[in-house]
Amino acid sequence: MRDPSFQIITREGTAPEKHKYPGLGYRRTEERGMLVERDVAVPMRDGVKLYADIHRPSDAREKVPALVAWSPYGKHRAFQYEYFYKNAGVKKEWISPYTLFEGPDPLYWVSHGYAVIHVDVRGTWGSEGTAHYWSHDEGDDGYDFVEWLAAQDWCSGKVGMTGVSYLAIAQWQIAARRPPHLAAIMPWEGLSDMYREFAFHGGIPETSFSPIWQKSISYSRNRVEDVAAMMKAHPFFDAYWATKVADLSRIDVPAFVVASWADQGLHLRGTLEAYKRIASKQKWLLVHGRKKWETFHRPGYVEKQRAFFDHFLKGAQNAVPRWPKVRLEVREKYYAGNFRAEREWPLARTRYRKLFLDARTGSLEKSLPKSKGSARYEAYADEARCPAAYRAERAQFDYVFAGETELTGHMKLRLWVEAIGADDMDLFIAVQKFDRRGNYVPFAGFSALEDGPVALGWLRASHRELDEERSTPEQPWLRHRRALKLRRGVPVPVEIEIWPSSTRFAKGEKLRVVVQGSDIYRYARWIVRAGHPKTINAGVHVIHTGGRYDSHLLVPVVQGRDPKSKRRRG
Repeated sequence: MRDPSFQIITREGTAPEKHKYPGLGYRRTEERGMLVERDVAVPMRDGVKLYADIHRPSDAREKVPALVAWSPYGKHRAFQYEYFYKNAGVKKEWISPYTLFEGPDPLYWVSHGYAVIHVDVRGTWGSEGTAHYWSHDEGDDGYDFVEWLAAQDWCSGKVGMTGVSYLAIAQWQIAARRPPHLAAIMPWEGLSDMYREFAFHGGIPETSFSPIWQKSISYSRNRVEDVAAMMKAHPFFDAYWATKVADLSRIDVPAFVVASWADQGLHLRGTLEAYKRIASKQKWLLVHGRKKWETFHRPGYVEKQRAFFDHFLKGAQNAVPRWPKVRLEVREKYYAGNFRAEREWPLARTRYRKLFLDARTGSLEKSLPKSKGSARYEAYADEARCPAAYRAERAQFDYVFAGETELTGHMKLRLWVEAIGADDMDLFIAVQKFDRRGNYVPFAGFSALEDGPVALGWLRASHRELDEERSTPEQPWLRHRRALKLRRGVPVPVEIEIWPSSTRFAKGEKLRVVVQGSDIYRYARWIVRAGHPKTINAGVHVIHTGGRYDSHLLVPVVQGRDPKSKRRRG
């Protein structure tokens, strides 16, 4: 039932024909060993019809399990990775022309005894109704769709869900509704809190990726949710945003959850939070540091996906029950790192250490500097006004490791800040790595880039109020319920969540913390990534350190031995 405390603002959809939509109409064909039914009408509980394409074995002698790809991007749209830098790492020979963007390849799965169903979600393309994204209502649609599938005469009654990004996010909402025939889910990098992980990073509105995304999900003959308008109408976390958060405690189906350290600013945080909070007794986590679509479609990982679904949808007695509960990659640099097995997330043997900021030396120190210092930089409201030499408009602090050290987990940056000439401030944080010679060490970044950071963080200072019950020393949890403006000449402490990461530093290598008033990583407009080109910044930002100003970076040092090495870390 829709929450009466708010109204969804909608906009006219974009005519589907503007993006090569073939039109609506049932067709049944046999293609490459598949029986393909296009535009199958599936009724929802309110009478609205969703349209789906069903791919299943043409010569099946037994009923088969079904895999659902739940998407707003158009079930008729094939390979789309060419729009991204270097095809986002996805090789064309890995997938067939039947592959939905961010979804499974029907040709592969049907050949292994599955049905693959591509759905145009409510209100998109030819499906009826008004489109509302990532909501509890979408969970209800998913429940109805799963149960309809399970009742088909060709289906074994076992239904799974798979896919990346939107196709993963929807799984949280649908699994939380507990459809009886949903047998397993595989959310491959899917945020779970739209406010904190998509729309408002640290309370700062995201206005770079979200308009591009709105365009891509607005092909409709009807009306669609206007996400930008809802962001303006709901700048704080309220009942509207609560509908975008699934009740993760209700998810109890087997789950293979995948995250990437590279997806700072979109899916990483929410995927890990969901893994921690779902109630599934049979759940596994894989965290890599590479490009998400490439990893999803890479043949070796597809075989791992099939092992998971073979076990839970076909009853295959394979190695899945013996998989390590957690497998993560400890990165050295771009596409260089070691995977290892762990028992839990976060790692229980982590020891958190404070590295104190010293503005006088631009360094991070093991103990609080006795003398006070301050670092300041000019802040600009509009990214375009920031001077070409914008890298000078920042504060940075370095720490050189005396021995090999692994940092895996959450970091937190505590700052004492002051704004001169303003009553609020937007803070952008990056943690970076430099080698012994002082060269920047890049990592995979966002969806397809190759010069990313160790980790990122954000905060609008007026959003600094903490939820004391949910916050931990290493992970502050912001309430985002009201604005607490700054007072002239009064420094205040803020705690900034740095999104999780895993990085190994060798002796002599450097960790750098960068603080500035605009996005630290900037790209051409057409490169899809999280961005905040418009801020509330003005005047000068001041960071106070030393003495009573205990500004520090809390880092997660992993104790113990690397299973692949005799060297002790930490």
